Amino acid sequence: MTVYGTPVPQRRSRLLTGVVVAVVGLLGLSGAGAAAQLTRDLPPPELTTAIGASVRIPGAAPELPWPAQGAAEVMIEGLGRLGGSGDGPAEPIGSVAKVMTAYVILQAHPLSGAQEGPSLTVTAEDVADYRSRIATNQSLVPVKEGTALTQRDALEALMLPSANNVARQLAIWDAGSESAFVTKMNAAAAELGMADTRYTDPSGFLPTTVSTAADQVVLGRAAVKMPVFAEIVALEEATIPVAGRITNYNDLLGVGGVFGIKTGSTDEAGGNLLFASRLTVGSRTLTLVGAVFNQPGADTPQQLAAVNRVVRRLLTAIRKVVKEYQLLAAAPAGKLSSAWGATTTVTPAQPLTVIGWPGLELPVKIKDTHSGTAVTAGEQVGTAEAAGVRVQLRAESALKSPSLWWRLTRSP
Repeated sequence: MTVYGTPVPQRRSRLLTGVVVAVVGLLGLSGAGAAAQLTRDLPPPELTTAIGASVRIPGAAPELPWPAQGAAEVMIEGLGRLGGSGDGPAEPIGSVAKVMTAYVILQAHPLSGAQEGPSLTVTAEDVADYRSRIATNQSLVPVKEGTALTQRDALEALMLPSANNVARQLAIWDAGSESAFVTKMNAAAAELGMADTRYTDPSGFLPTTVSTAADQVVLGRAAVKMPVFAEIVALEEATIPVAGRITNYNDLLGVGGVFGIKTGSTDEAGGNLLFASRLTVGSRTLTLVGAVFNQPGADTPQQLAAVNRVVRRLLTAIRKVVKEYQLLAAAPAGKLSSAWGATTTVTPAQPLTVIGWPGLELPVKIKDTHSGTAVTAGEQVGTAEAAGVRVQLRAESALKSPSLWWRLTRSP
């Protein structure tokens, strides 16, 4: 009778060989060494994404109705420069210069809430200066010797009816002389980075006071962050001593969200407006600061009417293009990888929708928020943020734990 043995399959043989090798390896480890390996902290998984450092809103940059002549510039706080036109040399800006006068005064003599500030007493020299300016048809408010104007009164006279004589009075009150105050104006401009700006008087009446739309937008952005300044330039009217009721020359207040800032017009400067507007998109309200300068006209009413037409068209067009856009879809955007080779896909919990316009490139900040080593399906492992909007990045599946063999044999 033939006796047949039971052969060991080749696969089983290889498995047994592996087990033997593993056992030998484990026996080669000291008990203390094995325990140390098994209790070592695991390295946290690493988050990587295909999202770049910046992402561009799809589409061509909008073509806005910029003025045919002169210069213009528009910035939106938190988003950046929307665009501009007329990159020529610095030009006279007229009474827009008074924005810097008010800015320097409020830096040196801050006001808050309903504070009126210290008083400025009108002198005989102030009255003589007022009378000397009448013949040149300047913007003025009447003054009377011995009358006291509070700092707020003076700023209202400066910014609403654009009183050149009060600009001089404020300058002397603050710095002792117009020339000393002008030095302070130019120092403030340099500090703000207004490289193409040169002030030669506190009112802007002199054509040698020059700037650009881009520089003045820089100043406007800084000025409207001063609450009292923003409150004053938004006034349609006010009442001050001697002059009584004064009105704001800015006819665009309340139009398209405009809440300031300052008009300016001279024969050399043409029509100018530095403006600030509130732009509501969805649940957010943004601040837009823009400038339209050097618009044509035979006199102040024509010049300011020309600049107002341009600003109205710009604001209407801007409201059509500045809206919500999807920057990132709720689709796989990266992965979470462990040192032991386990991975899981990472996806935004919802689309990242931002406010902007086509062609706008926005920086995107990716943050790894996962500190442990165990990851469950749907768990937040990071965030993606752009333009003040943040979405969670979640793991699509659980991250597999490391094997016993990997824990025992991992490198130091």
